Amino acid sequence: MEVKIMRPMVHRNAWLPTVFDDLFNNDFMPRANATAPAINVIENDDQYVVELAAPGLKKEDFTVNINEDGNLVIKMEKKQEQTSDDKKAHYLRREFNYTKFEQTLILPDDVEKAKIVARVEHGVLTVDLPKTEQARTKVERQIEIG
Repeated sequence: MEVKIMRPMVHRNAWLPTVFDDLFNNDFMPRANATAPAINVIENDDQYVVELAAPGLKKEDFTVNINEDGNLVIKMEKKQEQTSDDKKAHYLRREFNYTKFEQTLILPDDVEKAKIVARVEHGVLTVDLPKTEQARTKVERQIEIG
């Protein structure tokens, strides 16, 4: 089984399949900041796998869905409020930690959208995008030259 790992590209290469190119080179939805989670996209014979670095986050912090255009949308939102329980004091400083991230991935035509699953384990959100049965079957034959 051959495993391909797609990495972010700074510029467009003509030989690189454009299936996930919009994920990495998207002028319409640039990343909000430089600390956006790292994303890996892996392709094997049966599926594509999207991995998003999410240390310290739980499954409740994520929503993963297919939008009306058939694209995969991954949203992450975490709000933490750090306060003191001292009733006799008033706040001179109050710290809020708010993290929000959204990424839209244009899915290839060979993804079986009804069977997509997602999970969070060991600080990584993993989204499995199974390929359709037709995409898994490779047609190989000799073509006679007439």
